[in-house]
Amino acid sequence: MTELHAAKKGPDTKSKRPRLFLVDDHPLVRERLGQLIAQQPDMIVCGECGDAAECLRLIPAAKPDLVIVDLSLKSSHGIELIKDIRVENPELRILVLSMHDESLFAERALRAGALGYVTKQESTDTILSAIRRVLAGEMFLTERMATQLVALWIHGPTVFTGSYIGELSDRELEIFQMLGEGQGTRRIAEVLRLDVKTVETYRLRLKEKLQVSTASELLQQAVQWVQSHGKR
Repeated sequence: MTELHAAKKGPDTKSKRPRLFLVDDHPLVRERLGQLIAQQPDMIVCGECGDAAECLRLIPAAKPDLVIVDLSLKSSHGIELIKDIRVENPELRILVLSMHDESLFAERALRAGALGYVTKQESTDTILSAIRRVLAGEMFLTERMATQLVALWIHGPTVFTGSYIGELSDRELEIFQMLGEGQGTRRIAEVLRLDVKTVETYRLRLKEKLQVSTASELLQQAVQWVQSHGKR
């Protein structure tokens, strides 16, 4: 029964529930998260997709109250999508649900405009709590992450991460990650819709910031980092 049809038969209590839009490039993850949300009496899924561009296209019609975003998307990084959502929908609340290490990405997600960050390894109760907290306009971080963010703000990114990775910009980190996943310069340029020369410039910046002198050293560091932090 559609919401419109239900409205003709009586009070549309379903439409009064907060509306959630799911963005994850794995259909099975979206299905399982959708099933979890469907079991809750106080929220409803109003749409889903696995691609950043599709997300931006569908949001106006779906009219969600909250967008749940993964950081691993087909043609963009979730951090960039969060920024784009905030530009087009400044009041829309965003929660990141990701496999990626919160110690590096949570702070970046908050700076981009998300209100919360929770990993997929957390319990169902924690994920639901995060959703409800962000829906209420509150910030959600695990206690461990909140403590680490305090250390970040006091000591700066190098102390916080224990490496130079924390000093990379969001785009530099995205390209560094893609290099570690085995994607070449041309493929990165295609996926991110950048010129090849622009990607090459980013690679030079990465070498400088990570204090490596050759492309093979940069690639080695990128591969090691991806292996230790999980794949997209």
